[in-house]
Amino acid sequence: MALGKLYGISMGPGDPELLTLKGLRRLQAVPVIAFPAGTQNRPGLAQQVVAQWVQPEQVQLPLTFPFVQDPEQLIQAWHLAATQVWQYLHQGQDVAFVSEGDVSFYSTFTYLSQTLQQLHPEVEFEAIPGVCSPLAATAALGLPLTIRDQRLLVLPALYQVAVLETALHMADVLVLMKVSSVYEQVWPVLQRWNLLNHSYVIERATQADQVIHRGLGDRPHLVLPYFSLLIVQVGAARIDTEPCRGAAARNPFANDNCEA
Repeated sequence: MALGKLYGISMGPGDPELLTLKGLRRLQAVPVIAFPAGTQNRPGLAQQVVAQWVQPEQVQLPLTFPFVQDPEQLIQAWHLAATQVWQYLHQGQDVAFVSEGDVSFYSTFTYLSQTLQQLHPEVEFEAIPGVCSPLAATAALGLPLTIRDQRLLVLPALYQVAVLETALHMADVLVLMKVSSVYEQVWPVLQRWNLLNHSYVIERATQADQVIHRGLGDRPHLVLPYFSLLIVQVGAARIDTEPCRGAAARNPFANDNCEA
């Protein structure tokens, strides 16, 4: 019997309409749909997004991935999840693992697929791309993420202040993922760099309860949900001091009669 195939389907950051057509077709075709289990007996985000397309005959497989940093606990969880998925794959059934955002961008799917391949090298998998949260957040802001030769740098939530300082030296645009746990440490750094007016926090981008904080000067103690990110236009302060570059940054398609 041929093995089933593992698909990683990107669900986007929360708006169900951001699921791609390819992702939807694959989702509707597989017999088993896996997803990160929610907490406190509530469905997780990916499960909520996908619920409207799940058919009664499709198996729903919640997989538990604890929110811890202990390597041993994480490895145990990945092995358990891989074993649960393997039970269907070795019977010839395809499994679609659905995950918020993009499955190749800080996603649990990476750990699941890599663990499965370590345990069962014969397993094939395919990642179906989607919209990741920084792109959705800048769309909600009505701003481009980057233009021209701007350097973009993305940091996950687990970093030190020294790493943030280094990133601010390097980047023109900085994205801090899942910033809720470190926001109060980040705020004074942005204040010292005079970047609070060029910083934006987006909570739950594209979801029905999305919240946008524009300018953080009076918000040193925001209480943020887990799905929050911070975008810093590091180059904005120096661009604003140069009239031609400032006009081009605000509207890169405008003809401002400035020399190239």
